[in-house]
Parts: sequence; C-alpha cells; structure tokens
Amino acid sequence: MEYRIERDTIGEMRVPADKLWAAQTQRSSENFRIGSEKMPDGVIKGFAILKKSAALANLEMGRLSAEKAEAIVKASDEIIEGKLKDHFPLVVWQTGSGTQTHMNINEVIANRGNQLLKETGSDIRIHPNDDVNLSQSSNCNYPTAMYIAAVTAIEDQVLPALLKLKETFYKKSQEFNNVIKVGRTHLQDAVPLTLGQEISGWHRMLEKTELMIKGSYVTMEELAFAGTAVGTGLNTYLQFAEISVEKISSFTGKTFIPASNKFHALTSYDEVVFTHGALKALAADLMKIANDIRWLASGPRSGIGEIIITANEPGSSMMPGKVNPTQCEALTMVTTQVMGNDVTIGLAASQGNFQVNVFKPVIAYNFLQSARLLADAMVSFNDNCAIGIEPNYEVIEKNLKNSLMLVTVLNPHIGYENAAKIAKKAHEEGLTLKEASNRIGLLTEEEFDEIVDPAKMTHPKSL
Repeated sequence: MEYRIERDTIGEMRVPADKLWAAQTQRSSENFRIGSEKMPDGVIKGFAILKKSAALANLEMGRLSAEKAEAIVKASDEIIEGKLKDHFPLVVWQTGSGTQTHMNINEVIANRGNQLLKETGSDIRIHPNDDVNLSQSSNCNYPTAMYIAAVTAIEDQVLPALLKLKETFYKKSQEFNNVIKVGRTHLQDAVPLTLGQEISGWHRMLEKTELMIKGSYVTMEELAFAGTAVGTGLNTYLQFAEISVEKISSFTGKTFIPASNKFHALTSYDEVVFTHGALKALAADLMKIANDIRWLASGPRSGIGEIIITANEPGSSMMPGKVNPTQCEALTMVTTQVMGNDVTIGLAASQGNFQVNVFKPVIAYNFLQSARLLADAMVSFNDNCAIGIEPNYEVIEKNLKNSLMLVTVLNPHIGYENAAKIAKKAHEEGLTLKEASNRIGLLTEEEFDEIVDPAKMTHPKSL
C-alpha cells in the first residue's frame, strides 16, 4: 500500500494514499481499535448537510470566498449522495464528543474540495479547520448532526413502516369483525369477543404509539448549531445560526430551528431520551402483538391454532414439515434490542458534565439502530406475516362451543353463584353448559339458548 504524509498539531502521520482523510482521522483509527461498530451513515450525512449549510451561510455573510464555498458544497454533496463512504473509517468507541469523526468530515471535505479546485486550475486551497469548520465546534456540530439523523430516521423510516403495519391491522379488524372467538385473560378462557375486536386492539396500540412518537421527536428539531465550544457562540456572528439552520431545513425537507438555549443543547440530550422512550413504547407494543400472534397461531394440532400465518420457510433442521413463526421471533428480538438501547441512551444522556456531554457517539449509534431495526422489522413483519393472517374457522368454532366462560352471561339472570355451579358441574362431569344447566334445573333449554348467544356477548346491551 502506498502512503502520503499528513500533518496536524501533534506531528506527522502516514495516511493511505488513496484515502481522503488526514492526520487526525488516522490517529483515531490507530488509537481506538475497539469493536466493529462504525459511526452511523446517518450521522455522516447529517454532518455533510450542516457543513454544506455552514459554507453557504459563511459565503452569504462574506466570511468565505465563493470558490471555497462552492468546493465545500460539492464535496459535501458527494458525501450526502454516498459517493465517499469508504473515507469514513472511524468506530463509535472514540472521544465522547465525536470530535474525531467531526475532523474526519472536515478532512475529507477539505481534501476532496482541494481536488475539485485543482481540477479547475485554481491555486486556492481549503483548510479543514479554518474553512470547513469556520465558526463551528465539535461540541455543537455533533449533536446537530445527530438530531438531523434522528429526525430523518423517524420521519423517513419509522413512521412510514408503522403506518403500513397499522393499516394492515385496521383492514384485518374490519374483515374479521364478525368472527366470534374465545377471549383469554391470565392465559385462561374468558368471555367471547370477535377476532376483529382483538386485532383492533393491536391497531390502536400502533395508533397511540404513533401519536407518542410524533409528539416527542419534535423536541429534537432544536439544533445546537453555532453554540461552538461551551454554548456562548464564540467565533460566530449574529444570524449565523439562523441562516445555517434555515438552510439545513431546506436541504433536508425537515423543520429545524436554532436551540433557544445552547448551554442546554450542548450538554443535555433529554430530547433523545424522551423520543427513544416513545420508540421503546412502540417496541413494547410490538412485543405484545407478536407474542399474541404466535400464541394464536401455535400448533398446528397441539396449540391454540385459531389463526393461520404464512409458512415462509421450513422451521426445523430435524423435524420434517415443521413451520415456525419466524417473523414474530425476529420482531421480538428487535424489541429486546431496542429496550436495551433505551437503558444505554438513558445512562449516556445523564453524563453531561458541566458544558458538554461526552457520550454522544453511543447515544447516536443506539438511537439510530433502534429506529432502523424497528422500521425494518415492522415492514418485514407486515409483508411476511400480518398481511397473511387468516382465521382457522373450525378451531375457533370448536373452542367457542367448549368454553365454560360463556356462563358469564347468565350472571344477571341467575346470579354469580348459580352460574358458577353450572360451570363447575360442566367442567367436572365433561358436560356442555346447557347440559349442566338442565341437570341442575336452573334454566330450561329455551331460556338457556335465548340468553347464551355468543354474538350478543361481544358488545354492551342497549337499554
């Protein structure tokens, strides 16, 4: 491999000749050989968007030449388009302010910008600190890039996937609204409901968590940009933040505003904790939904077996013909990861010492992982499982007829204790509820049939 020599304030470093990074990135790659988790693409793209915006703002304010600004914008656009992905090698486990990734961005933009300037015959050269990082600091830029990435992930990944699954459950709730089945509480038989009503509960879960997410992530629309090192805005000018953030909003198509208090924005990430809490609520609902579905589909002969789900692949390397609820399993594994991420984010966000939090990379990594996993898993679960749910009418009818809890509807007519006598006798002697009622002599067959109608038990009576 060929190398070139790059320099920073500490000294010289050998850098691979075909890479656009420079000395500070190389130092980080050698000093932090920890794990394999790379800085998320969303953070890198967020940085490129803010660098492009800052360059144009500095141009507009007369602080950066048109040639330099144009080169910085072009280099940033190449990063945004994913053309320079091989030039961002750093891991998450580095400085807690994310400074080394920030400098990785600055170095790549500067070197790529200089290549572009050289192609035009210009002798002008861009400096990573003096030009690309003009009026900026890692302490304000990393949270800005993180929030750009987080809001984008919520709006472009999580919410569309949630909507897709929510709509599927709404259609299923309507389609199966007249399929009467046994209810279950405490994993025991309960009074009847319809399959559509059961699924409507899943639909409402997603509807409510969607509202929670939408109500929480707006808090991340305030950006720390231009707070610089400690929140005072040292080395910036009035209107720099407003102009830059307005351009960030324009380039992303999202709503962003400058943080009203930069001292808070640099050190406290309660907005991330709050929003990820809504993602955790979604994960909790998805866990419940997936578990319900795999229990209801259990069998095919020794389980509940009231619904049929799509057979996507063989379920066993040993047992022929076995089909497992694999989409449910994948989704529930994702939810446990999200719940673990929530603990990490909460702890990391609590570590804001004085004017800066130094756990930012792990916060960003875990938040974006949760968003991506939830979005991907919901789409996969919807397309490969939820859409294909069908009732097993034969099993549903059999379980309904055998249910002792239909006796509950007799309470207003013969009293709780008498109804309990019927249920107990039916269970102990292997009788139907009607047979047990007849033997005890509490109701005639005609009276029993009139009262014990499962269809009438799925909704309140009219006065």
